[in-house]
Amino acid sequence: MRDYKKYTVWELGHEITLETYKLTKNFPNDENFGLTSQMRRASSSIPANMAEGCGRESDAEFKRFLIIAQGSASELEYFTILAKDLDYIMNKEFLSIHDKVNKVRRSLNSLINKI
Repeated sequence: MRDYKKYTVWELGHEITLETYKLTKNFPNDENFGLTSQMRRASSSIPANMAEGCGRESDAEFKRFLIIAQGSASELEYFTILAKDLDYIMNKEFLSIHDKVNKVRRSLNSLINKI
């Protein structure tokens, strides 16, 4: 069984999740069950799917969960664009999280290709 905490891409996913929770803390209250919830779910799905994949027995299963994590990162990327366009986050905050999301997507892709 793999240890997900040893993967730098998992650490980045966790960092993105923490940053997403901080960003969404100031979203309008009427977004609690909308964009706030969706962004938090998508961000936490990245490291959570990596952790679940590490608990699986085969490389094929691990790879499948990495692909799911990559899909969650793509979803989060869109939500950050939407949050910026709705003026829920400043451009500086957007650029920071957007860069990290793109980095995690590239890192996941690299890991997937190695398996």
